[in-house]
Amino acid sequence: MKRHLVEREWTEVGPGPRVPAPNGRSVTVNLAESPLTWLHARGHLTDRELAAGECLRRDFEAAQLVPGTTMRWDPVKLGGVGAGLNATERQLAARERFHAAVAAAGAGLSDVLWRVVCAGESLADAERGLGWPSRSGKLVLRFALDRVAGFYRLR
Repeated sequence: MKRHLVEREWTEVGPGPRVPAPNGRSVTVNLAESPLTWLHARGHLTDRELAAGECLRRDFEAAQLVPGTTMRWDPVKLGGVGAGLNATERQLAARERFHAAVAAAGAGLSDVLWRVVCAGESLADAERGLGWPSRSGKLVLRFALDRVAGFYRLR
């Protein structure tokens, strides 16, 4: 797959949608890395469906549902009352959002969502893994992403 590298603004939750300011922090992102961006770049997903998939993936990663293989290197706050949620509360909130979004998609659609959005499998690999006919996964994925977009209230 061809690489498509772009500079993005670094926000608290990860790479943002905008180009960074000259004095701001930035990160290089490979837009061709995700199966969702690959499908979107070829016109198979709408902007709303892509945004829904990215919201679901962000919650999946923030919830840390994949087992860790290393130690946590988060900075420790010393004294004082911090604003907002702490790391554990943010993780639990993301976990609740993730499970609610998958439940909103429905039982028959959650398998393809997890495989393509969260595990990063290609659509063809997901179809083979689920025992589906070729080219059927795209339609099912679009149905699932549409329901997830409704959950996240995306326009």
